[in-house]
Amino acid sequence: MFTTRLSQRGFTLIELVIFIVVVSIGMAGILGVMNTTVKSSADPMVRKQALAIAESLLEEIVQKEYGAPTYTCAAVAYPATGWNRALFDCVDDYNGYTVSGVTDAAGSPVTALAAYSIVPAVAVSSVTLNGQSVKKVVVSVTGPQGVIALTGYRGNY
Repeated sequence: MFTTRLSQRGFTLIELVIFIVVVSIGMAGILGVMNTTVKSSADPMVRKQALAIAESLLEEIVQKEYGAPTYTCAAVAYPATGWNRALFDCVDDYNGYTVSGVTDAAGSPVTALAAYSIVPAVAVSSVTLNGQSVKKVVVSVTGPQGVIALTGYRGNY
């Protein structure tokens, strides 16, 4: 008995080889894109760390008193004696604050964040918004990917 070609089912060897080649080329392209993505996936983390440092310092500053509770703000030349954030009691005390490497509020260095620094210096200035005198605070953090700057405002309320 002879069978006709129409009744045969399956793939020929050539069809299977072509299928394997096409799938291999597609997988190579997908893996190439994934490799590029994985290489650059640390970059957003570095940016988020710099942003978190800037947000933390800005929040610390705007939670301080608008004016000095006991003496005039920034009366002491802090850079001459070293920055001691534990003694800062008002927003103006942070004006000009800069540090290489990140420290906590008590001044202890955070070794895991040594690649970041508060540069350029924190800038505190008096501005008027909607007829109200407020203090504008600009915090900049320099990290491996450049500078991130955040601006906040502290009103006298």
